[in-house]
Amino acid sequence: MTTPDPDGLLAEQLLRLTRRVHRIQKRHLERHDLGVTPAQSRLLRTLAHYASPPRMADLAARLEVVPRAVTTLVDGLEASGKVRRVADPANRRVTRIELTDEGRTTLRALRGARHSAAEEILAPLTEKERQVLGVLLDTLIEGDGGQRC
Repeated sequence: MTTPDPDGLLAEQLLRLTRRVHRIQKRHLERHDLGVTPAQSRLLRTLAHYASPPRMADLAARLEVVPRAVTTLVDGLEASGKVRRVADPANRRVTRIELTDEGRTTLRALRGARHSAAEEILAPLTEKERQVLGVLLDTLIEGDGGQRC
């Protein structure tokens, strides 16, 4: 008889939750007919946090993906008019990525889609449970590594 592995069970639950969140977010994006994938929406949200247009390498680092993945995302967003590539005024060999007006409009709509997805995901939880979940998720995200006493 094998003994239960509580950490393995938690890891599996986290993976299942991640897949569920992804499915729900994708469904809400499709319902809002924004024409972006979850990965593209993440890139748009990331772009919005920069004071000036970032380089592709900056986006790749911030998103924690390989630069080629950013190129593919930017290609799709550029084709739909949501971002554009612009030359760096200080170094013409450098390309920067900026939001277009269409991209900003999409970002505003994305907020609504993300809000409705979050409401669906968190619906079973009370306000107190949501607060506790937030603290627990922050701890996991920060990677405390069990340093607390």
